Amino acid sequence: MLPLAAVFHFPWEINSGSVEEGQSVRTFGRLVCYQPEESRATLSAQHASKEHRVVVHTLFVEPFNPIIGAQYTVLGEIENDERVGAMVRARVLNCVDGVNIALLEKAITEQRNFFTERERKLGAQPADAT
Repeated sequence: MLPLAAVFHFPWEINSGSVEEGQSVRTFGRLVCYQPEESRATLSAQHASKEHRVVVHTLFVEPFNPIIGAQYTVLGEIENDERVGAMVRARVLNCVDGVNIALLEKAITEQRNFFTERERKLGAQPADAT
């Protein structure tokens, strides 16, 4: 059985603990470190003058050609690791170098607003009497 569709989460949300273990997520960041012997990569993103890092378990996407300093998006599930905390077990890891990150953040925010508004409207409609 396939996992549920993943929702975009900002790297700072993953680190804050607001995402539960086992939940499917999409996130992004600049590749700052890759440790092939541990199948582990680290993505970094800036937010409010602070750097946020997300550890990515890369076993399911190897071999891949890591480009340190390039932007990546990752799709996977959250798992808790004693050494690093929340970690994404990657199912997909794509280099998206050249993507406008500020625009991506805005698009994620707008998508969330749309879904929230849609849920609010659907919840306010009376049920059909059939």
